[in-house]
Amino acid sequence: MTLAQQRCLNHFEREAVSRCPECRGYYCRECITEHEGRVICATCLRKLTVPASETNTGSSPIFWLAAALAGIILVWIIFYYVGQGLIMMPSEFHEG
Repeated sequence: MTLAQQRCLNHFEREAVSRCPECRGYYCRECITEHEGRVICATCLRKLTVPASETNTGSSPIFWLAAALAGIILVWIIFYYVGQGLIMMPSEFHEG
């Protein structure tokens, strides 16, 4: 069968205008879109783009442990230097 004889997989009453290179299905103009220089159906486009947005690099326990440790060290450094600053002030300032 040629493209002119094909019907859209989602809208059978519509004539197909393109074939998706991923799933090899025929689709009408409403069901296809251009992505990275090629025409692709909406279902395959979702399959290609969803995994990229769902990958979560910060969910590993090692990441959270490193972030917590870095936070504790940062807070300690801040309090240390604030304490050093208070120690360096003259005692008249503290009494008065």
